[in-house]
Amino acid sequence: MKTLKRPLFAVSLAGIVAIAAGCTAMQNTNKTQRGAGGGAAAGALLGQLIGGNTKATMIGAAIGGVAGGIIGNNMDKQADAIQQAVPGAEVKRVGESIQIIFDENSGVNFAFNSSSLTAQAKANLDQVAEVFREFPDTNLLLEGHTDSTGDANYNMTLSQQRAQAVANYLKTKGVGAGRFTVQAFGETKPRFDNSTPEGRAKNRRVEVVVAANEDMINDAKAQAR
Repeated sequence: MKTLKRPLFAVSLAGIVAIAAGCTAMQNTNKTQRGAGGGAAAGALLGQLIGGNTKATMIGAAIGGVAGGIIGNNMDKQADAIQQAVPGAEVKRVGESIQIIFDENSGVNFAFNSSSLTAQAKANLDQVAEVFREFPDTNLLLEGHTDSTGDANYNMTLSQQRAQAVANYLKTKGVGAGRFTVQAFGETKPRFDNSTPEGRAKNRRVEVVVAANEDMINDAKAQAR
């Protein structure tokens, strides 16, 4: 699994200071301690990380303690399994959650002006679906993105359709329908240079955030008692 690190993203000045402080503290702990001691702070920042503030992503925000350590250990195992299933993906652990950032070979990308999954995207999703089935006590946030070509409102709708296409496909592979939250970002969060054809192609993507659900949290609390 790749080195754990907190990603940089656009937030308020106060948010940047909080993230920097969290990074310093988290770098001096092991993974289980990150779940136990850093769960509340890192979980509270997860909404900024993925751009939303839904129950699916914030559910682990205030766990911490022994229960947070149990959840962290479980999520470490799942992150390792994802990394093994999709070697090219960048897998980041944040609090009690996992962010999956695919590369051009392991990812879920789309043709221009399309929300149809390519054969390569389906093959990559087949691999990660196995892990999601193995670890059922998590919620899955699917983030849809586009390049900057065309109308911004249209791109927002297209990004929603792309994320929904991934959710629909994963459901056909046995991943529970109730686990999904779909969120559209349109062209607002590019990871690559939209001034080049290569960058635009990479920006037509869907990314995934995996978060502990209520069942995992309740089980962890019961074990911690």
